[in-house]
Amino acid sequence: MDGDTQLYFSPDYATARRRFQETARRAGAVLEALELDARGPAGEDLAIDVAHWGTQDPRRALLHSSGLHGVEGFAGSAIQLQLLQDVPRLAENTALIIVHVLNPFGMAWLRRVNENSVDLNRNSCFHGSYAGAPSAYAKLDSFLNPQSPPSSDFFLVKAASLILRYGMATLKQSIAGGQYEYPKGLFFGGKRLEQGLERYQAFLRRRLGSLEAVLAIDVHTGLGKYAEDTLLVAAEDYDRLGPIFGKRVRAMEAKRGPAYRPQGGLADLLSAALPQAHVDFIGQEFGTYNPVKVLHALREENRWHHYGSGTVPHPTKRALKQAFCPDDESWRRAVLKRGRELVEDGRRSLL
Repeated sequence: MDGDTQLYFSPDYATARRRFQETARRAGAVLEALELDARGPAGEDLAIDVAHWGTQDPRRALLHSSGLHGVEGFAGSAIQLQLLQDVPRLAENTALIIVHVLNPFGMAWLRRVNENSVDLNRNSCFHGSYAGAPSAYAKLDSFLNPQSPPSSDFFLVKAASLILRYGMATLKQSIAGGQYEYPKGLFFGGKRLEQGLERYQAFLRRRLGSLEAVLAIDVHTGLGKYAEDTLLVAAEDYDRLGPIFGKRVRAMEAKRGPAYRPQGGLADLLSAALPQAHVDFIGQEFGTYNPVKVLHALREENRWHHYGSGTVPHPTKRALKQAFCPDDESWRRAVLKRGRELVEDGRRSLL
């Protein structure tokens, strides 16, 4: 790998945070850190860092966030660091807000979930309760969440059998849509709003109460075609946002594309925190490997966390990082290119 992408893709959370803070200050941003109680592998402080450009009482805002799923934050952080090198020009009464790593524990510990093993993109249950699970999830629990350390256990054979039995679309929604009954299981949405999101919601209410319109871009990885991005929107927004952002737009429905509709997603938190504003939400999802390989990486890391020692220097951790941030120069260049392009498209849409 040459040095180009290494300027933006950090090797770990601590480096990413330091780079973000230093570059944001040089770019003239107003910085705020939302401190968390959780700590990193070396006992270091963890925080959600927010950088703000433009008017402090904006009517419109481009809100760019990364790292909601921890280990997926390496790509989003890289895009944000690149943006800081050349901050887009803003129209009058418009702000650019960059939210660096909404789940710093997950990025620091190479987990997709937070310190309580909660999937933060299933944790904003403002229109329902923190209870229940898809009916198929109980049948799949022993396959998804073995109560033992990582081991070879014919995962691929079992996965192929389940795909033949249920179909890929049904499995995607049943497994990844979110569940609230298996605290050590994959895609667990928690039992209450988690501290990080609670503090982020308070920040939005406190600082952005003047907004009338928001375009929120939240960066993820691991879903879709390798080195290509899919722009995921709510099904009800598909017809309106498709013509604006182009052919990459897909509805968050398992039967209509590579995605599924999560319960308690980040879009719900934004709408609840900013009820006075019209919020358009785009999940920018960069594809890596096939979903069976990604699921296996998630499953084995989860076993290591709950039934091993959970330490970072372990093959399951390296495999998980590779599943969500391939060590491939062409993939990383594509992420930087499309990340910047979408921000520019979003800026124009707010004019």
